[in-house]
Amino acid sequence: MGRATLTVLFEEPFWIAVYEREFDGAYEVCKIMYGAQPKDNEVYEYMLKNFRSLRFSPKLNVQTLSRKVMNPKRMQRAIKKQLEEKGVGTKAQIALKLQREQSKAENQLQSRKKREEESKWRFAQKQQKRKEKHRGH
Repeated sequence: MGRATLTVLFEEPFWIAVYEREFDGAYEVCKIMYGAQPKDNEVYEYMLKNFRSLRFSPKLNVQTLSRKVMNPKRMQRAIKKQLEEKGVGTKAQIALKLQREQSKAENQLQSRKKREEESKWRFAQKQQKRKEKHRGH
């Protein structure tokens, strides 16, 4: 059984949404950036249109607890407490940090490859220019 939560909060200077999902003992999180404060329908439309293109963090293993039958009043209090909480849980912060590190590593790898290709191209241009200089002698 899976569980998902979407939290919209203000993180200087932008509004962000943190989408957390837990399924089969794996925990993933995705951060969505907004400029101005989004309305509920804008968030809903965004999720409908762009759900497949969301980039989630690497999966974290989570111990899933068996769901206990809870007293309805206790459940209401728990829901109210959860709605009053502001911010993102530490699990989400850890997962987002892993996602940032992963994307940083990918970007570094791509820039290194681009630099090497550019260096090889420059070397080839120098060699060609050198051959052209000696062509007439």
